Amino acid sequence: MGKFDWRYVTLFVLILVWSVNGGIEGVIKVNYKFSGSERNLRALKAHDEMRHLRILAGIDLPIGGIGRPDSVGLYYAKIGVGTPSNSYYVQVDTGSDIMWVNCITCQECPRRGYHGLELTLYNPRDSLTGKLIVCGHSFCKDIDRGSGSGCSGNTSCTYSQVYGDGSYSRGYFVEDVVQYDQVSGDLQTKSSNGSVIFGCGASQSGDLSSSDEALDGVLGFGKSNSSMLSQLASSGRVTKKFAHCLDSVNGGGIFAIGNVVQPKVNMTPLVPNQPHYNVNMMAVEVGYQFLNLSVDVLMNGENNGVIIDSGTTLAYLPEVIYGPLVKKIFSWQPDLKLRTIHDEYTCFEYSGSVDDGFPQVTFHFENSLSLRVRPHEYLFPYEDLFCIGWQNSGTQSRDKWNLTLFGDLVLSNKLVLYDLENQAIGWTEYNCSSSIELKDEITGSVRLVGAHSLSSGSSLTAQMALTIFLLLVALLHNYLFNW
Repeated sequence: MGKFDWRYVTLFVLILVWSVNGGIEGVIKVNYKFSGSERNLRALKAHDEMRHLRILAGIDLPIGGIGRPDSVGLYYAKIGVGTPSNSYYVQVDTGSDIMWVNCITCQECPRRGYHGLELTLYNPRDSLTGKLIVCGHSFCKDIDRGSGSGCSGNTSCTYSQVYGDGSYSRGYFVEDVVQYDQVSGDLQTKSSNGSVIFGCGASQSGDLSSSDEALDGVLGFGKSNSSMLSQLASSGRVTKKFAHCLDSVNGGGIFAIGNVVQPKVNMTPLVPNQPHYNVNMMAVEVGYQFLNLSVDVLMNGENNGVIIDSGTTLAYLPEVIYGPLVKKIFSWQPDLKLRTIHDEYTCFEYSGSVDDGFPQVTFHFENSLSLRVRPHEYLFPYEDLFCIGWQNSGTQSRDKWNLTLFGDLVLSNKLVLYDLENQAIGWTEYNCSSSIELKDEITGSVRLVGAHSLSSGSSLTAQMALTIFLLLVALLHNYLFNW
């Protein structure tokens, strides 16, 4: 009999660890870049300049989830927070400005959330880089300006964020290192970080605290200086441009910070001096017929146009637009028997193809930018029925918004670009499971950024581990019984 060599077992175990974790921890040889050469100021400055240029290449934020018409829009990104870093799943929301994560002081926060995701409570005391923000901090003064909360001195700077569905998050501000993926090559990233002030959530309500809908927090990508984007831009780490492409077919999609150069996207100006991403709508077309609506009605008076909000699932229209739109849509099927579900959704039975039986809706904006919504996008299945996704914002219980607000119902499967430097926004229909090109505006280099689906990423890793484990067992079995 031959002698069993455990070195083979060690080799296979190392292969398994490397395959699942992406590498093997060990000692890394470190060399000083300027060793053996003259260390002059010019060389050091050139090194710093090149390092800063690389910092500005762009950020790739992996996202997952699928927007569901009967619930909140659950597209979420994965980021790292703290030193050592822990992973957090945060809902991507362009309609709010504050990033927050559930805090260790939250007594009723769920430990598992959307699709069984394991949630993590943030503890600033466990992080070497975490620190509290007090009322005297300039960030807190900017947030508190005009609110009259009376926050002053060295007491904790608190926040209260209320969302359109009535849910809220309350807590206090902290500052810590946020880890993210820096674009380093075509479909390649490297770990990078920046210091960001964000909320430590002590209490949540509504879907934010529901174990079926909950995530670790919200990543506010609004326009104000308190957003993560604005904070990173002010430190020179990123340009103030970002894009998302939400894939309602495969889940996940693309979320990137940087200058998108491919595909080309037509842009429309943002309405100035507004807290949200507002744009002016010029016309509404239903089945190639324009609704008889005045420009004043379309621009929605003092509400200043249409709000683009990735944190909302449906699309909300004031009564003066909603009524004619829905009437024109149902004129294509006058014999339908409509019913109301859950006191808010207008639904009906229909056995044919909705794309064949109902009209597409096209919204027209300044600069000849249009937004086409097909019937299968604005009609969603509910049990044996179809329900219409357009909602009347003039009759909402969350008290008479009377807003025009477009959420994932019309934003999904489109690449949406936000250019805060030039105060413009644009979109184009796109395959969100493909890739886009980001350009570094300083170096001129162009890099591919691909799609992600966090909901399937963990299962892929598990499948890979299982496959390698079975291979290891088979090889060991063959060795043991054939020596």
